[in-house]
Amino acid sequence: MVAEKIKTKQKSTVKIPEMKYNIEKTPDSDRVTQFLNIFAAILKESNYRAALDQYTKVSAKCARCTTVCHVYHATQDVRDIPCYRSELLLSVYRRYFSFEGSLYARIFGGFELTEEHISKMQYSFWNCTACRKCLLECPSGIDHGLITHLTRYILSEMKLTPRALVISTREQLFGLTENTSAIPLIALKNSIEFLEEELFEAFGVNIKFPLDVEDAEYIFFAPVSDYLMEAETLMGIATVLHTAGVSWTIGSKYFDAINYGLFYSDLVLGRVLNKMEEEVKRLRAKKVLIGECGHATRSATFLKTFWHGDDNPEIVNILQLTHKLVMEGKIKIDPDKIKEKVTYHDPCNIARQNWIVKEPREILKSFCRNYVEMYPGGADNYCCGGGSGLVSIDEIRKYRTTIAGQKKAEQIQQTGAHYIVAPCANCKKQIRETLTDNNLDGELIGLHDLILKAIVIKGAKQDG
Repeated sequence: MVAEKIKTKQKSTVKIPEMKYNIEKTPDSDRVTQFLNIFAAILKESNYRAALDQYTKVSAKCARCTTVCHVYHATQDVRDIPCYRSELLLSVYRRYFSFEGSLYARIFGGFELTEEHISKMQYSFWNCTACRKCLLECPSGIDHGLITHLTRYILSEMKLTPRALVISTREQLFGLTENTSAIPLIALKNSIEFLEEELFEAFGVNIKFPLDVEDAEYIFFAPVSDYLMEAETLMGIATVLHTAGVSWTIGSKYFDAINYGLFYSDLVLGRVLNKMEEEVKRLRAKKVLIGECGHATRSATFLKTFWHGDDNPEIVNILQLTHKLVMEGKIKIDPDKIKEKVTYHDPCNIARQNWIVKEPREILKSFCRNYVEMYPGGADNYCCGGGSGLVSIDEIRKYRTTIAGQKKAEQIQQTGAHYIVAPCANCKKQIRETLTDNNLDGELIGLHDLILKAIVIKGAKQDG
C-alpha cells in the first residue's frame, strides 16, 4: 500500500469539517453489494473499462503526484495522495472485475470490499478538487481526476453525495426554475433589464441582452449565478458583443451553463446537456457560446457525445470569441485606463490541457501595462481550491480556503497584484473567499469586468 511506502510528516492536526450527505440507511452487507452492482452496471454501459484495465496493469503507487498536489501539500495526510486515493477504487476493480484478480482471490483469498473501505472512498474522493494537475506528473499517465469522477459516480448512485450538489442539480433537473440558483424567468428578465439600464447610464448607448432571438449565430449560456453575483462580467460580455456586431441570444426556456454532473455523475451531465440541446434546437442557433466559466465550458464540450443527431453545434468560450474580435480589430480597448497591477488565474477545466491559455493573456496584455504572471501558470497552474463542485459546499469553507486554497493564496500574495482575473464562476467565488479568509489584499474580477472599464464604444459618452 502507498501508506507503507511513503514517509510523511507527522499526521496533520488540521480538522476537516464533515460534509452533509444525502444518506439512506442501508445494512453494511447490502451497501457492499450495492456498490459492486452499481460499479458493474456502469462498466457495462460505458467505456471506463479500457482505462481501468490499463491503470491496474501499471503502478499506481509511486506517489510522484505528491509533489504537485495542493491538497496533500497542506494536509500531509496519506489519504490525500492522488495515487493512494485512486488505488482505493482500482483495488476493487482488480479484485472483482478483472479475470486475474477474481481468479487469484478464489484460489488464494485476499482483498475483500468492506463497508470500511467504502467509507475511506467517501472521505478521500470528496476531498479531491479534481484539478488533474497530478496527471502531468504521473509517469504512468494515470488520470486520477477521471478515477475521482468515476468513484463519485458510483457513490452518487448510492446516495452518498454532498447535499449541496444534490439540491442544486435537483432544482436544475426537476425544479420549477430548471437552474442551479433557482432563478425564475421573471427574475432573469428583471436582471437583464437592470443591466441594460446600467449600461445606458454608463455609456449612453442601448446595449441589449437579446432574449429568444431565432436563428442567431450564438446562443449564450452563462453560469446562472452570474445574473445574481457577476453583473460587471455580463455587462462586459454584452458590450463586447454589441460593439463587434455579433448576432447572439439568450434562451428563456433554459439559460444555465452550470453542470455539476461533470464532477460526479454522467447521468446528471447528460441530462443537463439535453436541456441545453433542446434550447439550441428551439431557437435554431448555429453555435453555443459559454460565458466566463471553466467547468461550464468543459462540460459543454460533451454535447457532441450526448447530442441527438449529426448537426451538433460548435462550442465556443467567450474568451476565445473576445480574443478573436480583439485580434481582428473589431474591439478596441484603451491601454491607458487600467494602471493597477493585474494577474491572471487559469481555471483548471480550460487550462490543464493547454486548451484556453494564450487567449486571455493576449487580451490582457493588449491593454494592461502592468500585467504579471502567477507562477506556475497555464497548464501547470494550481487549482483555486474549490474545484470539482466543492465551492458550492459552504460548510467546508474553511477547508476550501485555508487548506485546498492555500497554494492559490500564496501565488496571489507573491504577485502583489491589485486585480486578480479569474474567468470562472466557481473560481470567482472561491478566490474571493480565499482572499477574505487569508487576509489578502486584492480584488477578484472577471476578464470582461476589466474590459468593461476600458472598452472604446463608438458613440458612447466617453467619445463625446
